[in-house]
Amino acid sequence: MDIPKNILEQSNKWIQNPFDVETQNLVKELITSSPKELEDAFYRNLEFGTGGMRGIMGVGTNRINKYTLGKNTQGLSQYLKQSFPNEEIKVAIAYDCRHNSQSLAKVVANVFSANGIKVFLFEDLRPTPELSFAVRYLNCHAGIVLTASHNPPEYNGYKVYWQDGGQLVPPQDKEIIQVIDNLDYSDILFDSNPELIEYIGTEIDEAFAQSSIENATFNLPEDARKNLKIVYTSLHGTSIKAIPNVLEKAGYTDVNIVTEQAEPNGDFPTVKSPNPEEPEALQMAIDLANETNADIVIGTDPDSDRLGIAVRDNEGKMILLNGNQAMVVMTAFLLEQWKRAGKLEGKKHFIGSTIVSTPMILALAEAYEVDCKVGLTGFKWIAKFIKDFPEQKFIGGGEESFGYMVGDAVRDKDAVASTLLICEIAAIAKASGSSVYKELQNLYADFGYYKEHLISLTKKGKDGAEEIATMMTELRNNPLKEIAGERVVFVEDYQSSIATNLFSNETEPLFLPKSNVLIYYLEDGSKICARPSGTEPKIKFYFSTNTPIENVEEIKDADEYLTDKIQRIINDMNLN
Repeated sequence: MDIPKNILEQSNKWIQNPFDVETQNLVKELITSSPKELEDAFYRNLEFGTGGMRGIMGVGTNRINKYTLGKNTQGLSQYLKQSFPNEEIKVAIAYDCRHNSQSLAKVVANVFSANGIKVFLFEDLRPTPELSFAVRYLNCHAGIVLTASHNPPEYNGYKVYWQDGGQLVPPQDKEIIQVIDNLDYSDILFDSNPELIEYIGTEIDEAFAQSSIENATFNLPEDARKNLKIVYTSLHGTSIKAIPNVLEKAGYTDVNIVTEQAEPNGDFPTVKSPNPEEPEALQMAIDLANETNADIVIGTDPDSDRLGIAVRDNEGKMILLNGNQAMVVMTAFLLEQWKRAGKLEGKKHFIGSTIVSTPMILALAEAYEVDCKVGLTGFKWIAKFIKDFPEQKFIGGGEESFGYMVGDAVRDKDAVASTLLICEIAAIAKASGSSVYKELQNLYADFGYYKEHLISLTKKGKDGAEEIATMMTELRNNPLKEIAGERVVFVEDYQSSIATNLFSNETEPLFLPKSNVLIYYLEDGSKICARPSGTEPKIKFYFSTNTPIENVEEIKDADEYLTDKIQRIINDMNLN
């Protein structure tokens, strides 16, 4: 195939100085033998998405490599100097178990130090939430973690945190990108100043563990923790550096680790995907739980910000909780504990969630008379609420994609404290003759039965990106009036910041930041959300349905009813 002119111009820049010989040779090879791959490597610059910047590792402007990350870091260095004049600027850097994470972290540290910025670099891989904690603990101006979360092995990424320990949010991300875009690769200062790089580890580990215990443990009956049987897997990721230690310090002694998955490994050899959202990822842990008669299974993703949970149902079978169910159980428990301790003061406290997560969280907030703040997809928005509303105390919050945050010591989703919290819930439930599953059923009886479903369509490369854009344009410009026999009442378009009543054609403004998200609300209370992923080549469709029930005996019928309703919606939208 012919190579487009703009692609050739971009790639030709990479076969000369300042790029090293190895990079130049790899680009030449793409030009001569892999024009399609060349186009995908150079057709755009990597951008900051929902969870930072992620991409396939390799040469090119659309790839993760020493030059794209070096340019990011050079731009961030200059932005930090503009933002904090006459201050000694400090940054913390962590990295996960992925291929090249350690070497790329050193490149980033070198560039910061070459720009006169003090660097605290973790001596070995660490969980992402520990980096968020370290930023505030060390009074840093920013933090970086090298991770691609649960993406496939060929990916890596670059997440930027600010002074508050939360990820970058607009307008800062756009301002930094503008600085980066104005740089040439020849502007990158790669020659480090070793005197400005300090390696960190044990002190932060201990402080982070203690903080997790303070935020996520409660008054439990004597021996309740010892009597809980836990199976835990790190899925070859970083949580092995933190979770066993935290569980032990908290008093959990019956913890079985899936040894085949305990060794950090960027190939993730025992799973198709290291994503605890995928049932297959936890299968080895569930098998071990059945062998040991464990009460609960917990698995975390490679950088330890998401967790998957499996518990026993009323027949003793291990079942997986989805992200919405886990969020509801943990939030309800926190609210009840705070209420019993006499710490709830109405709207002085708040919980957090996102526009694609279960509306059941709003019902919980109403019942406990606390505020519930709902933001765009991504934990950076929940962290921003903590920053923007210092007069209110954050209790906890989560999102459907298996992330949860307990308190405000960490300003990102945190599988370490969340693991401890779900173990507390399981331990106290077992001690009182109940279970996590029964507690969830009781919540459904109290607040109605909610059922959510996610469809994620992968569309790789330049062609895939164009296909996703076309799908969103069609849904936006020609909104569906009826879906599965139910009329569409409202359409919220977060790109135009307008909500439209399709019955009256009246519009009202949306006050969240602009984002490429569409939400359809049906007459029966169902909700359908469409959004392209900010960090993966995917378009995601989120379905939320609910129906009132009187007691737990009605859950089975309600589940069948809502399962059928979701399938009819999917069929009608041709998303099979």
